Amino acid sequence: MPNIPDRLRLGDTVALIAPASAPPDPKSIDESLAVIEKFGFKPKLSRHARKRWGFLAGSDRERASDLMEAFGDRRVKGIFCVRGGYGTPRLLPLLDYQKIRENPKVFVGYSDITALHCAFLKKSNLLSFHGPMFASDFIKKNYPDFSCERFLKILTEPEFPGSICQDYTHDTVSILRRGKVSGELIGGNISLLCSSLGTPYQPSFRGKILFFEDLDEVPYRYDRLLTQLSNAGLLQQVAGIAVGICVGAIDPKAKKMKEYRQTFEDVLKERLSGLKVPLVCGLPFGHTPYNTTIPVGGRATLDANKGDLILEGPVVR
Repeated sequence: MPNIPDRLRLGDTVALIAPASAPPDPKSIDESLAVIEKFGFKPKLSRHARKRWGFLAGSDRERASDLMEAFGDRRVKGIFCVRGGYGTPRLLPLLDYQKIRENPKVFVGYSDITALHCAFLKKSNLLSFHGPMFASDFIKKNYPDFSCERFLKILTEPEFPGSICQDYTHDTVSILRRGKVSGELIGGNISLLCSSLGTPYQPSFRGKILFFEDLDEVPYRYDRLLTQLSNAGLLQQVAGIAVGICVGAIDPKAKKMKEYRQTFEDVLKERLSGLKVPLVCGLPFGHTPYNTTIPVGGRATLDANKGDLILEGPVVR
């Protein structure tokens, strides 16, 4: 059973951190703080969140210290990430996992933040949340209520979890192999999941429902990533697979080439169907405006007869 954090309440102080890259536009930090206030929380900006150090938001030690200060500050009830980008795997050896274990808090992010989700679950047994970020998502004009409402409800209402497809009206979901299975969720950005292999921060895949997504990876790269997971013997351990909306998973050269080029769906069928586990594709999460907040380490049922992922509560106390 993972370590479940306390739920957020309106008026709580939440830390805004930049554990990976800095936002392209520095003004988005202030816009992010304004959205946090609009959501009903008191934002606390980490000390180094405005820094820029190459393609990173500060040095490794600065970004790691911001993260640990947020976990150690008793006033801070939740930790939100400004954006992903690149750099969180560099922080993993610098973190105090015992301190994180002793101070479980709501922690939210996705993309490059997947490295932290993996490490928190493996080293601190902390349930964390794969969900929207502020400079990447919430500050955008017309960001869908679908994502905002689920973000707030799943972090504030202990019994909220349910179907991630409820009220989702876009025709993206497809069933690649039918079946129904329940288990603990593990996953996030597939490139970052693969980067955890062979490290002390690699989470367990055995009996888990694997969920994954990525951005702007062409089909053969997905084949390479899935092959790496297969060659490591990990795909063979999962109970089911839920694939999100993988934006940009198109080979731009496919129409111009005379040789046969597989589509993203071709790759999924060819690499995953042989596992004989339930498999659903196009679910509303990932680098998309329709990005459901998903508890990494929480339990769920993957219903590949209906094409849905049903989250089981509680995921906050």
